Amino acid sequence: MAVLLAVLLGTARLVTLPRVTVEGPSMLPTLLPGDRLLVLPGPVRPGRLVVVSHPRDPGLLLVKRADAVDGRTVTVRGDNRSASTDSRHFGPVPRRLVLGRPVYRYTPADRSGWLWST
Repeated sequence: MAVLLAVLLGTARLVTLPRVTVEGPSMLPTLLPGDRLLVLPGPVRPGRLVVVSHPRDPGLLLVKRADAVDGRTVTVRGDNRSASTDSRHFGPVPRRLVLGRPVYRYTPADRSGWLWST
């Protein structure tokens, strides 16, 4: 696992893979504010975490959970629904706005690890 992480992080530096920092409580308890995540492109599946550009503010990245997926759109929701701005507010997200899925939490150190099953 350590070797794979080193390869991914080394590749991330060379290729500039997206990294995101979680802000706000919308993904509690899965992700906490301040968690930093490495994002890789890949298939979007219902129930999995995804990083999307906000449909109304493309400069803003959102970390959410894919709720429903069809050929052209993804419906996303926050795990903490009472504190989440998600598809209930802005509708389904076009697939072209999906950056990928977070696969590794690298900060904070005491919470670092793979996010394969989330």
